[in-house]
Amino acid sequence: MKYTVGVLLLLSVLRSSICADVEAIIRNDFDGPHDDGSYKWALQTEGGIYHEQRGSVQAAGGEPSLLVEGQYQYTAPDGQVINLLYTADAGGFHPTGAHLPTPPPVPPQIQRALDYIARQSRLNDV
Repeated sequence: MKYTVGVLLLLSVLRSSICADVEAIIRNDFDGPHDDGSYKWALQTEGGIYHEQRGSVQAAGGEPSLLVEGQYQYTAPDGQVINLLYTADAGGFHPTGAHLPTPPPVPPQIQRALDYIARQSRLNDV
């Protein structure tokens, strides 16, 4: 019983702290969906959160699929402005942004070994 009361108290504190941080929406533009499946929207809060997106149906390769392009921006708790551009299509979600980690370059010795393995694999397939 004490455990249940503690959990309920914790949830109520979390709920009140989350609700206290609600920001006013200063931009809320929506257009669509249209007959061709296209749409676009943009949303911005007074705290500097911005998100926009547009989508359209593409018929590449026979099967129609949705192509989505957008971006969002906000300020992280450490003060860094996060700006992410993205596309999403039949091949998945493709984000780009300066804050995203990137893999280190492949050392030349490892690349030569990978190239050698690929060549051997092709020779064995013939």
